[in-house]
Amino acid sequence: MRVENQTRVTEFLLLGFKDLQSLRIPVFFVFLGICMMTLTGNLLIIVLVSTSHKLHSPMYFFLSHLSLTDILITATIVPNMLHGFLEEGATISFNGCITQFFFYGVSVATECLLLTVMSYDRYLAICHPLRYTSIMNIRLQYHLVFWSWFLEFAILLCMATQLGMLQFCGLNVIDHVFCDLAPLLELSCTDTSFLKLESAVFSIPITFYSFIFIIVTYVSIFLTILRIPSTSGRQKAFSTCSSHLTVVSSYYGALITIYQVPSRGHSVNLNKVLSLLYIVVTPLFNPIIYSLRSQEIRAAFGKLVSKTG
Repeated sequence: MRVENQTRVTEFLLLGFKDLQSLRIPVFFVFLGICMMTLTGNLLIIVLVSTSHKLHSPMYFFLSHLSLTDILITATIVPNMLHGFLEEGATISFNGCITQFFFYGVSVATECLLLTVMSYDRYLAICHPLRYTSIMNIRLQYHLVFWSWFLEFAILLCMATQLGMLQFCGLNVIDHVFCDLAPLLELSCTDTSFLKLESAVFSIPITFYSFIFIIVTYVSIFLTILRIPSTSGRQKAFSTCSSHLTVVSSYYGALITIYQVPSRGHSVNLNKVLSLLYIVVTPLFNPIIYSLRSQEIRAAFGKLVSKTG
C-alpha cells in the first residue's frame, strides 16, 4: 500500500476469490475462455448488424448497442479480475478504481434503458403494426440510443467525480472482484451519506421504473398476441419478442438479486458469486440467446462466413 501524507490511498487491493487459490489456474482458463467468447459473440453481433441489410431494423440496431454495453462491462472488469486469479488478489490504482466503477455503472444503467427501449420497440411492432414504421423512424431510434448513453454518462460522471473526492485514510483492501460503489463507500473515512442518497435516487428510476415499464408493455403484448386468430400468427408474434424477454428475465433477475435483496442476508462470498455471474455470464448469455432464436442473425452469419471463406 502506498499512501501520500499518510492520508490518501493511491491504490486498492481487490481480494477476489482468495479461497480458490488452489484452483486458480483452471479457474483462470475457464473465465478467460468465457471472456473471449463474450467479446467474440458481441463483436460479431455488432459486425453483422452493421454489414447485413436484412438486420437494418430498429430491433437489431438496439441489440448492437446492447452488445456494446456487454463488451464495455467485460473489458472494464474481467482483465483485472483474471489477474487476481493468478495472484493473491489484484491491485488497482485509485484513479483506475474510480474509472472501473464509472464504466461499470454506465454499462449497467445503459443496458437497463436499452432493454426498456427494446420493449417499447416490440410493443409498437406487435400492438401498433400499421403505425410502427412511422413512429419508430430512424430519428427516434437515434434519439432513444443517444439519450440512453448520454444520461448515464452524465449521471455516472457526476458520481465518479464525487467518489474521487472522498478520503480513504489507510484502508485499501476491497473484499470484492471489482470496484463497486458499496465497498468503496465502506472504506471511506469521510461522510458518504450524500453519495448513498444520490445512488438511491438515480438507481430506483433506472431499475425499478424501467422494469415496471417493461412488464406493462409485455402485458399489452401478450394480450394482443392472444387476440390473434391463427396459431401460426401467435407463434410468429411471440417469437419476435421471446429473445428479448429471456434476456430481460436473466438481466433483471441477477440485478435485483445483487442490489435489491438486503446484503445482510448474503455472505460476502455469495455476493461475489452473484456479481461474477452478472459480470461474466450475462454478457455471454445475450448473444447466445439472440443467435439461437434469430433466423436473420444465423442467415447473416452464414453469408459472412461464405464471403470470408
